[in-house]
Amino acid sequence: MTPTVAIVGRPNVGKSTLFNRLVGKKLALVDDRPGVTRDRREGDARLGDLEFRIIDTAGLEEAEESSLLGRMRAQTEAAIGDADVLLFVVDARVGILPADRPFAEMVRRSGKPVILIANKAEGGAGMAGAYEAFSLGLGDPVPLSAEHGEGFSDLFEALMPHFPHPDDVVEEEDHAGKPLQVAIVGRPNAGKSTLINQMLGQERLLTGPEAGITRDSISLDWEWRGKPVKLFDTAGLRKRARVEDKLEKLSVADALRAVRFAEVVIVLLDATIPFEKQDLSIVDLIEQEGRALVIGLNKWDLVADQPGLLKDLKEKAHRLLPQVKGAPVVPLSGLAGTGIDPLMKAVMQVYETWNKRVSTARINQWLSEALEANPPPAVSGRRIKIRYMTQIKSRPPTFALFGNQLDALPKSYSRYLVNSLRESFELPGVPIRMLLRMGKNPFDKGRK
Repeated sequence: MTPTVAIVGRPNVGKSTLFNRLVGKKLALVDDRPGVTRDRREGDARLGDLEFRIIDTAGLEEAEESSLLGRMRAQTEAAIGDADVLLFVVDARVGILPADRPFAEMVRRSGKPVILIANKAEGGAGMAGAYEAFSLGLGDPVPLSAEHGEGFSDLFEALMPHFPHPDDVVEEEDHAGKPLQVAIVGRPNAGKSTLINQMLGQERLLTGPEAGITRDSISLDWEWRGKPVKLFDTAGLRKRARVEDKLEKLSVADALRAVRFAEVVIVLLDATIPFEKQDLSIVDLIEQEGRALVIGLNKWDLVADQPGLLKDLKEKAHRLLPQVKGAPVVPLSGLAGTGIDPLMKAVMQVYETWNKRVSTARINQWLSEALEANPPPAVSGRRIKIRYMTQIKSRPPTFALFGNQLDALPKSYSRYLVNSLRESFELPGVPIRMLLRMGKNPFDKGRK
């Protein structure tokens, strides 16, 4: 959908002039007298390659609800409610007036992203007023002149984070009512088929002490507490160097395909020999595919008499699997049929996390605190500037980070941001993607 941008501010700060500049036509009446605009006016705007719906509003003024000014204010409040982004305009030449402050508080309370515009700053004449605008607590002001067309490249850079990047537009399906796709993977003889037989309550899959009985990825329909689930039993995954038989290679490829189609993957470990190198490789594969993860400690009945073992194994998972930090670790026994309910509760929990969305306002509040606690480093004497972050999709949670020189951002700092995101927004057990987006000149292709 086309984003909607509303221009708000007290009367006579140049909102309609800015509106006309962005739509490329003189649609709104402009005059030096305050209060010329009364109704909301909408138009199709373009800035560089950004296209959006723009709303011009009446100047915000304190007034009785029943009066004309009060009704104009109500129209402006409705526009704020409809908008995805707000341009809060102040007059840079006059500076910040007492009338600006209550309305700055109003747009802040709206929870919408706000870009502070210091208008009438042509030729640098209003820079003092632009600096004064910092006191409103709405972030860095964008100095521009709507009348003379100055500063619009900076406005483009400020708007860009609020618009979907062409690479980020993903059609997310409605998954309501569809069965949850759960793949069960692990090394050979970890007990995958035995566990699924217990879940189904029947000997549906061939099992035995011999490793590698399962060759095909078998999909089976099941229901847990009224929720439809499609279970995928897979062939055991050995180290690649040991896979020589052609049939086993096909079986492994089939298992990997099941992981790609799954939503949640249960990695089944043998609790008597957990966290072998191959187990870690399997988890790494699942993270690369972007699936939610649950770790099942099978054959727990064989080690349950060892005090403190579960705590030790959870700490080991925490240390060895930082890429899916906080993934649930559930003890169970496929043979005895214990631990299946806690396992499925964990599956549902990570599935919900995998689908989680975080509001842009919350993300940027967190980002501001994260940058203050640990600022990004300088590169060649220039500090990397991080401006903004937004979540562009879920399944897994994927975020776009906007700023300058992000291609020089150290991996250690990216890890810091991802770990802080995971902890602050409770995203355990799922991969987190962070895409870096840098600005460009909006007038490279010219305006239409």
